[in-house]
Amino acid sequence: MKKILNKPENYVDETLAGLCLAHNDIYCQPQPRLITRSKKANKPKVGIVTGGGSGHLPVFTGYVGEGLLDAAAVGDVFASPSADLMADAIREANSGLGVLLLYGNYGGDIMNFDMATETVDFEDDIRCTTVLAADDVASAKPEEAHKRRGVAGMIYGFKMAGAKAEEGATLDEVTRIAQKTMENTRTIGCALTSCTLPAVGHPTFEIGEDEMEMGMGIHGEPGIWRDKLRSADDIAQEMFERLQTELSLKTGDKVSVLVNSLGATPLEELYILYNKIAQLIDKTGATIVHPLVGRYATSMEMTGASLTLCKLDDELEALMNAPAHCAFWRV
Repeated sequence: MKKILNKPENYVDETLAGLCLAHNDIYCQPQPRLITRSKKANKPKVGIVTGGGSGHLPVFTGYVGEGLLDAAAVGDVFASPSADLMADAIREANSGLGVLLLYGNYGGDIMNFDMATETVDFEDDIRCTTVLAADDVASAKPEEAHKRRGVAGMIYGFKMAGAKAEEGATLDEVTRIAQKTMENTRTIGCALTSCTLPAVGHPTFEIGEDEMEMGMGIHGEPGIWRDKLRSADDIAQEMFERLQTELSLKTGDKVSVLVNSLGATPLEELYILYNKIAQLIDKTGATIVHPLVGRYATSMEMTGASLTLCKLDDELEALMNAPAHCAFWRV
């Protein structure tokens, strides 16, 4: 294992400490595994909380900030935060108007957030709602969409819900926007290499030097197929077609495109993918709004990429273009 670290058991805490020191105008650390905004909103607003395992930066902690999230609970690498920590995150985000919980569709996170919700309802009388990100089309068929994993597409939920909350909207309205966003968002990824968890010290799975896997999850969950590495255009074509099957983009539609590095894939290769994807979208007659290319949701040092399409109407487009500021995304 070759990583820049001290002790594996300190990996998460030292990462978060460094993040907050580097961006102390954005992030605050009221306790070791809890990140909140440094500057609270100047008036009461609906709070938005997320949470999940480390190893996916900027998800989850990176999207705490103006026009985005209010707090994030952080677990060990690829591991859920505790229910107690999630409850503390909810308390930090609450300003009296309720709190939206917006996170990925993973069993451990759901169980712990459910317990946290019960705790703050009983002890603090805080009303919470939940929207699950379940955008990974490779993880279940459309008729079982409720089983799908939440991956890079969740950042669109953070953005739209965050913008709506900044407007002073009610909890029900912020929740509606988050749900609407996730229902119009689809993602698929592909992996070329594995990644190594610091506490484990060896790759989480093996894949041949000349192989790739389409649809692999951000924790190494099995994908759709594994075969010889294909060209960038062939990869982009398949990824787009799998998303287009469900979104059915056509003339007059607007869509935001996210081409995301899973960690090690450089920007040059992401732009090669985007070049082809933009051509494919143009053929549908749809218009690209606010494209995103870079590292937005990673899996440690995994080599690979994901494609996310978020279909927009006028309401979502306005929220997409609303101001937002964190260390990794500014509008």
